[in-house]
Amino acid sequence: MSLKSPRRRRTVGVVGSLAAAALLLSACSSSPESGEAGESTITVFNGSTGTITENFNPFSSTALQPTNGVVFESLYWYNAAQDEDPVPVLATAFEWNEEGTELTITTREGVTWSDGEDFTAEDVAFTFNLVAETPELNTTGLSAVAEATDENTVVLTFEEQSFMQEPSVLGNRGIVPEHIWKDVADPITEVNSSPVGTGPYTVESFSPQSYLLTKNENYWEEGKPAIDQVRYISLENADSASAALLAGDIDWMSSFLPGLEQLLADNEQLSYVNTPALTTSIFTCSNPELGCEGPQTDAAVRQALYYGIDREQLNNLAGGGFASPASPTMILPERDARWIGDSANSEVPSGAEVDQAEQILEDAGWTEGSDGIREKDGERLSLTIQTVSGWSDYISLNDAMTQQLAEIGVELNPVQLSWNEWNNNQTLGQFQLSLDSIGLQPSNNPYFTYNRWYASTQTVPVGESASAGNAARYSNPIVDEAVLTAGATSDEAVQAEQYAIIQGEIVRDMPYIPIYVNSMLTEFSTENAVGWPSNDDPYALAAAWKSWDNGVILKTITPAE
Repeated sequence: MSLKSPRRRRTVGVVGSLAAAALLLSACSSSPESGEAGESTITVFNGSTGTITENFNPFSSTALQPTNGVVFESLYWYNAAQDEDPVPVLATAFEWNEEGTELTITTREGVTWSDGEDFTAEDVAFTFNLVAETPELNTTGLSAVAEATDENTVVLTFEEQSFMQEPSVLGNRGIVPEHIWKDVADPITEVNSSPVGTGPYTVESFSPQSYLLTKNENYWEEGKPAIDQVRYISLENADSASAALLAGDIDWMSSFLPGLEQLLADNEQLSYVNTPALTTSIFTCSNPELGCEGPQTDAAVRQALYYGIDREQLNNLAGGGFASPASPTMILPERDARWIGDSANSEVPSGAEVDQAEQILEDAGWTEGSDGIREKDGERLSLTIQTVSGWSDYISLNDAMTQQLAEIGVELNPVQLSWNEWNNNQTLGQFQLSLDSIGLQPSNNPYFTYNRWYASTQTVPVGESASAGNAARYSNPIVDEAVLTAGATSDEAVQAEQYAIIQGEIVRDMPYIPIYVNSMLTEFSTENAVGWPSNDDPYALAAAWKSWDNGVILKTITPAE
């Protein structure tokens, strides 16, 4: 979704007949063959439905998902599943100068491209200069020039203090071979059908229904990958993927499956991991000075909504019991607790705190009307909340919250819209309340959440497109100053002080009202491969649609015995 964090919607149900899966998979009969007998192969469904469009251009926003992380690699890898330091990939060290305007990177020795050519610092410098010189490729706002000062050293020089560009530079840029890409006529439209990368796999064959990757025999990490081939397939819909998983035709997918625990109990070869990372929230158009209209522009109303919902009930009804507690700071309580300044703000209330919600509204002048709905200055406390038609978990949330909030005198009016209309309303600020999620930023540092969703620089008046992220139209000079200060240093102690300031403001103002950290369920079959991430060892974000992490998983798993 443009503007939104990636989300995979829960399915309505598992297809009743496994024969349906076989029928749907037979539509892939023109897909690439799986290779020689005896070779280990796994099949991945990463959400592709319908016709697959060939595109292995690592600079393209529409590149096929395994392009980055599986075929092309970054300098470092940032694990969104755990709080840990970035992991070296094509680089082994980096260092900023004191001013934050110069980043020196040491590249890994002994790496070759999949065509056998040597990888050097020149390839890294070429990649970043190509991005800097081609505005259409510069989706991260890179403002640097790169120079290879020797065979294994690259220096990036920035126009201004740029500490917070680090994750995008190091962890979100696939490095390309200069000897190939210097002759590409148009790097913007290039499909790159025979990609040459440093990743663990190369592209063997492609069809509109599936494509086959085979292990890179020149891969630099000894003994990896162990799986010979990886086949990515497209299906008619997510329901058919669930049936195909149960039939043993898919080894890796991400989907909510009703009755998951029982399904696993009945299928010993299946396992799953839950890596919650997206905070499901009520987005509010909060700022009347930028054109927002409605009762939700009153911070007291937003506070009352926060206390008036019963999250435990919502999890059981809509989250399948797999959601985990959110934090009003919008920091993940389990993964990133060290960044929460006040322990009182670690987690949201699990149940409804009706008395507190009612007292907040009373103190703000919202009194109970004859029909039980509160009112103030002739305005009823009636709010419209939008979600996308077909997002069954969010529709369930709205239905339940309608009943819950009626107990504190709030009338909630859910509406279901097409994705385009929902997205357009939210981006333009033409909504009162909207269900969406926040999460999966370039790194786990809270700066990226606070800058994107809360900084005044990231928003615009209602009617203009807030594509930068701050859909709530939130504007707070204290928050803005703290975001700037945190972004101007690499000192985590200073950053933590600034984040505590931000948290004090946003917990009070509540422009985004957290519900829970939504489940992120991924299912695996151990029939063909073992060593998948687990709930005890989430060594990577396991979602089958997650770029970068896919490469880590595919070079970690091994054939089943």
